[in-house]
Amino acid sequence: MDDVMVAVMHDGKPIPSDLGGPVRLVVPMMYAYKSVKWLNRIELIEGEHVGYWEECGYSNDAWV
Repeated sequence: MDDVMVAVMHDGKPIPSDLGGPVRLVVPMMYAYKSVKWLNRIELIEGEHVGYWEECGYSNDAWV
């Protein structure tokens, strides 16, 4: 999606560790479990992926 961002700053300051810094993936318009705190890699995969929260019963379709 074209509005997904890899954020390194919030309000002009580095993102602190307790808020997911130094790098955080933000997915606007979806529930927060689709965003990633403490991003440490990006892996490109083919097809759908069932993540941790989806395995716990959360919807794979997480539009707000």
